[in-house]
Amino acid sequence: MRCEVCGRKIREAPTRVLIEGAKLTVCTECSKLGKATWEEPVKTSAIPQRQSSASLAMPNRAPIQIKKRIITARVDTSQELVEDYAEVIRQAREILGLNVEDLGKKINEKESVLRKIETGKMAPNELLVSKLERTLKIKLLVPVAEEKVSIPKTSSKEFTLGDVIKFDKKSKGE
Repeated sequence: MRCEVCGRKIREAPTRVLIEGAKLTVCTECSKLGKATWEEPVKTSAIPQRQSSASLAMPNRAPIQIKKRIITARVDTSQELVEDYAEVIRQAREILGLNVEDLGKKINEKESVLRKIETGKMAPNELLVSKLERTLKIKLLVPVAEEKVSIPKTSSKEFTLGDVIKFDKKSKGE
């Protein structure tokens, strides 16, 4: 075992002291620097518990808990992504003088994802859409255009699927 202050190998029984608020295991020479006030905690379980690397470095401190803020995008379902979103994003990025790497750092997104979006190989999700709109000061969501379905009037009161759907025979090759 080595002294936590000077680093020398401890040949005699190690001393546990409190030096400037830090609890350390030291040699007899370094024990003069602090107060011998703390005790080693008693282990209650016979089965050794696995410790994380953080608890090995500071055995008597509670682990630090980091609270993560969950970001949720509020997107209205009555809106859809514009058709030429890839071109709109690329042009807005270039107008602001940003390259893909800089934009990725600003919105905390990978370059590869942004490149796929700008080439149209991938559509951005709601969270990414809101990040891009805010950063690039553009509008990517537009109201959904409702398609009007006309139901032809027939002599019978029952409709079939063929009554509702109009087939384009030219596109089918028939």
